[in-house]
Amino acid sequence: MLIRASNSTRQQRRTGGIGCQQVSHFSLRLPYDAGMRLLLVEDDARIARFVAKGLREQAYAVDVANTGDDALYQAAINTYDLVVLDVMIPGRNGFEVCRELRKSGQRMPILMLTARDAVEDRITGLDHGADDYLTKPFEFRELLARLRALLRRSGELRPAKIAVADLVLDTAAQSVSRAGRNVTLTAKEYALLEYLARNAGRVVGRAEIAEHVWDESFDPFSNLIEVYVNRVRRKIDADSSKPLLHTRRGAGYFFGPLNDSEAADAADESASPRLRAKAASSVRKGHA
Repeated sequence: MLIRASNSTRQQRRTGGIGCQQVSHFSLRLPYDAGMRLLLVEDDARIARFVAKGLREQAYAVDVANTGDDALYQAAINTYDLVVLDVMIPGRNGFEVCRELRKSGQRMPILMLTARDAVEDRITGLDHGADDYLTKPFEFRELLARLRALLRRSGELRPAKIAVADLVLDTAAQSVSRAGRNVTLTAKEYALLEYLARNAGRVVGRAEIAEHVWDESFDPFSNLIEVYVNRVRRKIDADSSKPLLHTRRGAGYFFGPLNDSEAADAADESASPRLRAKAASSVRKGHA
């Protein structure tokens, strides 16, 4: 995929904004690209649509802002793993947004995009707190490579394969197998499972999952997370005597094998609601 400044857009906008040519599909999947929530700040609707589509196909959760003020608002109310920030945006420009993010204590990596290739602009962006700079036109593969490089610097490198007990996730192919059996997942189911697998061995709360696996369109009052957790659980644990995905009532979800005592406690916890319901039913019949 090649994103470049179009001649017509250069003539129409003195601010240095860009258009984009027709681009190829986004089917390429590379390691370390999944399980992240990004903020894409781009005022050109066509470019924002193309880039967001490509990133989502890599299992990123992507929020899009088209002005500087909107970007700052989104960053204030959401937790992002990385920001892709265009320089020439309405309102506060990318330099000002970058400076404000750093001033407010936000430490996520920031990759700045611009149609201008002046050395002064790159220096200005880096001095305002940006971590990297990418000049348009650019190949989408290069954008992904730079994102991976930023993740390595921030200690967020994603391994090519993740193994939890007999379950293996191949992050390059976005494929899953359990005890040698292939497990077919949707893109969102895979993103959820990878996030849980990367945090195996600890309880992950509902809010944390929403922040990293879903975007701004997620309704916190919905039961969508529970629905997807149940879907993933049925697919990975249905044919195994040792389930990996466990619900910790009131706390969140635990991913990983349990020892015998933990498994017994989990079984008791799972049975408790059924026993309470059975007891309540018996009481109602007794009063009838």
